Amino acid sequence: MKTFDVDLGERSYPIFIGSQLLNQAPLLAPYIKGRQVVVVSNETVAPLYLERIRATLSEYNITTVILPDGEQYKTLEYLNSIFDGLLEARCGRDVTLIALGGGVVGDMTGFAAATYQRGVNFIQIPTTLLAQVDSSVGGKTGVNHPLGKNMIGAFHQPQSVLIDTTVLATLEDRQLSAGIAEVIKYGLICDEPFFCWLEENMSSLLARDETALVYAIERSCRNKAAIVAQDEKEGGVRALLNLGHTFGHAIEAGMGYGKWLHGEAVAAGTCIAAELSRQQGWIDVTTVARIIALTKAAQLPTQAPAGLSLTRFNELMAVDKKVQAGKLRLILLKGIGEAFITADFDTALMNASIEACRGPQ
Repeated sequence: MKTFDVDLGERSYPIFIGSQLLNQAPLLAPYIKGRQVVVVSNETVAPLYLERIRATLSEYNITTVILPDGEQYKTLEYLNSIFDGLLEARCGRDVTLIALGGGVVGDMTGFAAATYQRGVNFIQIPTTLLAQVDSSVGGKTGVNHPLGKNMIGAFHQPQSVLIDTTVLATLEDRQLSAGIAEVIKYGLICDEPFFCWLEENMSSLLARDETALVYAIERSCRNKAAIVAQDEKEGGVRALLNLGHTFGHAIEAGMGYGKWLHGEAVAAGTCIAAELSRQQGWIDVTTVARIIALTKAAQLPTQAPAGLSLTRFNELMAVDKKVQAGKLRLILLKGIGEAFITADFDTALMNASIEACRGPQ
């Protein structure tokens, strides 16, 4: 088992990575406050792993909330079902919520924990690769709005993150690839050697080789933990974690939440960001080709959907969280492993990059 901390002073917490961790009560019990536990999961994950968590935490008073599965349910309406479960069980401030699921479950459970009685404890047990390497770490929580993704939320750090790699055995291939999109992101923004490792080991990741998965998850989480430790609430360097996300969120919202997986949209968005970086003269065509080749090797889309008009793209990006003083800021590249945030780009070139990366999907 690999263990390391997200260093946030008094809000620091451990990340555990290994196999068969769901059965290990000593990894969960120290981070549970009180005797009441509310496990939030979804209709896909609960039948697979909920009873295992119940058995592991048999000494606690456990309530469950089961959400429908899908990004389209990441809304205030479905968030209320978590509050209903908390209130019906008469949970107090000493309750601990456990998020057992992917990024949607984690984000919604974290937001419920941030706001129920103005803040209670929660634990992340991510069951998708995307959640394991990204959304479960760092304390970003929230829900979507029809006009923009993740526009309603809060920063609320978990007590711990428990990453059991064995759960990936039941993950659909499409979801596995979606998670790899976020893995590739870490190589691009700050870790060129990791990007090179991914170029050599992508087939092993897709084959779910245990050693390769543990390495990729740990390397990704360590990269994210280091960035979050510098900038917990995204006042600066943490924004680099949004490479490809401004374009990707526009794709998700524009196509209808759930039609494109988050990682799929981020992959296409990252290719647009790479193309814009090239058109601005910051990277060369060879670098763009490597990014596209690795994205294709991960069985991810490299082009935005043809059905999303340029006008709609711009409308959706105008409500991005990185807009400041009415000006859109983007994460772009000066090389593999060297990302930066800037509002100093040519809008015409941005639009040309979107058009150049528009596909038939």
